[in-house]
This record gives sequence, C-alpha cells and structure tokens, in this order.
Amino acid sequence: MPEDAVTYSARGALAFITLNRPERLNAINRALVEGLRGAVETANREPDVRVIVLRGAGRAFCAGYDLATAPQAEAAAQQRSGGWDPVLDFRMMSENVRAFMSLWESRKPVIAQVHGWCVGGGTDLALCADLIFMAEDARIGYPPARVWGTPTTCMWVYRLGLEHAKRLMLTGEAVDGPEAVRVGLASRAVPADRLAEEVESFAAKLATTPTNQLVMTKLLVNQAYENMGLRTTQVLGTFLDGIARHTPEGLAWRDLALRDGFREAVRRRDEPWGDYSARGR
Repeated sequence: MPEDAVTYSARGALAFITLNRPERLNAINRALVEGLRGAVETANREPDVRVIVLRGAGRAFCAGYDLATAPQAEAAAQQRSGGWDPVLDFRMMSENVRAFMSLWESRKPVIAQVHGWCVGGGTDLALCADLIFMAEDARIGYPPARVWGTPTTCMWVYRLGLEHAKRLMLTGEAVDGPEAVRVGLASRAVPADRLAEEVESFAAKLATTPTNQLVMTKLLVNQAYENMGLRTTQVLGTFLDGIARHTPEGLAWRDLALRDGFREAVRRRDEPWGDYSARGR
C-alpha cells in the first residue's frame, strides 16, 4: 500500500487495519485514503476473516486531514486555475467519502478502536465503522464546524439524537470516552491501557457468530439508515464542505493560516472554547 500509510494484518477470524502515519498523528492524506480502501477490500476477500478492527498507530487514532500545507496548496491551485471550481472540489472530496464509506459498506463488521485524538476528518473514519470503543481519555469532535468545513459523511446525524447531534455540530466541541458512551456515540469506554485488550476480546466473541449472520444483520441495520436519506445528506454535506471553505469567513481564516501559520490559525479558532490546541491556555 502507498507509503505504508495503512497496514493490514489478520489473525484467525480478526483483521487489523492500522492507520500508520504516527509522526503526523495519522492525519489523512491521499496514501491513507487509498490504503484504507484497499485494506477493507482485502479483509472482505479473506474467507477466514469475520470481524475488522480499525485502529491508529502512535499517540492518536486520527487527527483529521493533514492540513499543515493545505491552505497554501489550495490557494496556489486556485491561482493557477483562475478560481474555485465547486464541482472539482466536490469530485475530489467525494472520493474521500467513498473511501470512508467502504467501512460502512464492508460486509464484515468494523470496530473502531479510538485512542488519543479523533478529530475533523478522522471522525468520518470512526463514525463510518459499525461500533466504536474508546479510551476513557480519548477525545472525539469536529472543530472545523467552527470555520472551514462541514462533515462530509454526516454520520453524526445518524449516530446521535437530534439534541446531541446539533450540539456537537454547532459547537465543534469534543467529548471524551465516558461522555461518548453516555450520548450513544460509542459502545464502551475503558482505561487506555486496556483498550486494545477489550476490543480484541469483544471482536473475538463477535467472530463466533457465523459470517452470513453478521453480514445479514449489518445489511439490515444499514438499510434502515440508507432509507432515511443518508446518501442524499452526504451529497449535501460534501458540497457544503467546499462552500464553507470559501465563504468570506472561510477565506479570511485561510488567509490567517497563510500569514501566521496553520497552528496559530487553529489556536485562534479554538481560543474562545478553550479546547483542542487552546486547551490549558
């Protein structure tokens, strides 16, 4: 797989897909997107595999898109092409959505093993899985809701009730493991040093169920959510993501990142809330 941004291994009935860019907190780039899709396809082809575990190497599950150079790259691309092309933007982001949704579409159930940070685009990965197990001190949230983005898979809406979905989407706040369990976003929250053991133990028990039964049950539940308009919502969310990055406020935030650096732009975004990069200041 490209750059080994995603690694794959199987042991008995369990497959392990590991996001493998620990030096960037497993931030999403093209290699990771392509590697994820390939790994899910591999797990679904292997007849012995019944359950997939999705996890991250290093200190975090996934810190979202790799945006360290994104404002500069986007500005340069638009200068070359003469402006922002919303259809080109939609086509590019739709490719990412299709890769994330390979977890949802996987015939075999996927358990997301979330530790450290799971933010921004990283939440698309976790929320497209079937079950989420979190470390108690892990944090999951979508800070681009404050400026420069909307969730393209829109899974927050389908995994949460109206009140909590609106609260977390309007504020971009992050919740820890116990809070995620309380609001119905995660199945379990355990101490970080027990997370891998807990996930593997549960996955092994789940894998005692026949593959055909797992496939049929997942298909049945997923179809109910598909009938609620999931795909239509994702089309809108992906278009709005591009628009959010090109509102006057979105462009002003991009200019701030170009002028003062991405870290400073993120810090100012989060400072009123005192979280993420502004936490503890």
